[in-house]
Amino acid sequence: MLFRNRKVVFLAMISLVFYFIGFMPYSRPKAASLFPLYAKYGVVSSADRIASEVGVAVLKKGGNAVDASVAVALALAVTYPTAGNLGGGGFMVIRMADGKTTAIDYREIAPAKATHDMYLDKEGNVINNISSTGYLAVGVPGTVAGLALALEKYGTMKWQDLVEPAYKLAKEGFPVSYWLAHTLSTNTDLIERYPRSTGGPRELLSKFPESKRIFLKDGNYYQAGELLKQPELALTLARLQKEGPQEFYQGTTAQLIVEDMKKNGGILTLEDLKNYKPVVREPLKGSYRGYEILTMPPPSSGGIALIEMLNILEQYDLKGLGFNSSERNHLVIEAMRRAFADRAEFLGDTDFVKVPVKGLISKNYAIEVSKSIDLGKATVSKQVKHGQPNTYESDSTTHFSIVDSMGNAVANTYTLNGSYGSGATVTGAGFLLNNEMDDFAAKVGVPNDYDLIQGEANAITAGKRPLSSMTPTIILKNGKLFLVIGSPGGPTIINTVLQVVLNVIDHGMNIQQAIDAPRFHHQWLPDALVFEPYGFSTDLINLLKSKGHIFSNKVGYMGNAQGVMIDLETNLRLGGSDSRGSDASAAGY
Repeated sequence: MLFRNRKVVFLAMISLVFYFIGFMPYSRPKAASLFPLYAKYGVVSSADRIASEVGVAVLKKGGNAVDASVAVALALAVTYPTAGNLGGGGFMVIRMADGKTTAIDYREIAPAKATHDMYLDKEGNVINNISSTGYLAVGVPGTVAGLALALEKYGTMKWQDLVEPAYKLAKEGFPVSYWLAHTLSTNTDLIERYPRSTGGPRELLSKFPESKRIFLKDGNYYQAGELLKQPELALTLARLQKEGPQEFYQGTTAQLIVEDMKKNGGILTLEDLKNYKPVVREPLKGSYRGYEILTMPPPSSGGIALIEMLNILEQYDLKGLGFNSSERNHLVIEAMRRAFADRAEFLGDTDFVKVPVKGLISKNYAIEVSKSIDLGKATVSKQVKHGQPNTYESDSTTHFSIVDSMGNAVANTYTLNGSYGSGATVTGAGFLLNNEMDDFAAKVGVPNDYDLIQGEANAITAGKRPLSSMTPTIILKNGKLFLVIGSPGGPTIINTVLQVVLNVIDHGMNIQQAIDAPRFHHQWLPDALVFEPYGFSTDLINLLKSKGHIFSNKVGYMGNAQGVMIDLETNLRLGGSDSRGSDASAAGY
């Protein structure tokens, strides 16, 4: 007991020292840790150590969280090519220190020539891979426009200054991490992840000469520690720096994209690029056990599904049931099953289809849905139908989280969709293009690349944004900033964010513990539970099987969550970064 008390006192003293001198190591150790990074002023948590350091440098210069988010996103486009991007899109949830909130939707859109059945053959069958590989899979990119809009409305620094770190990284090079070298040279991640049907990055990038030359060195492969220089990308960033973000959509970069499209059977045109506009939306608002939830509205499905699941689970004493108990996990699985059934039926781009948002996030709707949950027995997914939310209505993605010294917060999730997107790199421009068209329903009722079933609400239409699972989320307690969280991972994003939130609020974990804890995933169909290696004991598996839960033969790690938590007593920033692959790291000062 004496030893434990001494240890607690020692840790408390260390925290106080850090608090008073306002300094912490630039990043937490890469290995999983029970302790988060502690910082007095600001924290950036991202999937790449170098990008996190870029963000902290911006904060130290007096930039706010939005300024840092622009610099981090552009740096990730250089150092984290699996998902960091110029050629993709995403969502940003912002809460300023004065309480103002906004959600910026810079999701990709379907080109004007896109059609409902463009991925079907004459017999009406889905043609394999063309919605996920190559130039016909590309939606109109939104990243550059979205970052520029966020900076214009909420930033304080100049665009040119925020592009500079990424430009230098592309021109001068950066040391390839062991994770990146291993991933590209062996065609697999360092850890087995939730599998997808398309091959690994080496197989994908080998199909495209420009991608093979830049990222695979024409088969010579990068070694850990070797400098990766990207001169074409540096030239693109130099143009963006000099001429501004509109250059991407109207200048030389736009011409390079369109020329590549014409040569390779793509349908994206110069008019598509010129007409692209990001959208400012109101964040979705919910609550869970006294905490306020701010998250992304459609065309993200993540926010709605997250709030619906929290509303269902709020009716049960998860803390009393205990973390990772069969009773607790059974309830979480059943909530997942029902939210994903509603996702498949109702969700799409609200600019094109009517989505019963208020009904789906209603507390009363959750009470009604939960009546179908049997505490002792799993529900067969085929018997789970979407609910009637209108009754309650009155009318290798990546995430980073940033909190600055003033309390401004950004939760940003952006993506190329699949790892390395479509696999195609724009000739002469040096960046990868997304394969976001696969997030539409190529054929209603037929699973996409993530085995997701999707309805007519998410069918392909020109100018429409595809449904997403991205779930950038900010949580408040008594009106004060408490948690910023998000993750990559396709449909597992939603359930990753859910479980981190439950771990913090119900089970009292700090942000690092909450991120490190093992995860599981159920998405209604297929009716199979996926769990992480070493996450479930044999006893737990047997107990869940006795309730009727079906286990998938796919066992893999899920997500790469990045979060910042505020200690409401000391106001210290606690950075948490996932240890599930990549060179992820929280950095602060």
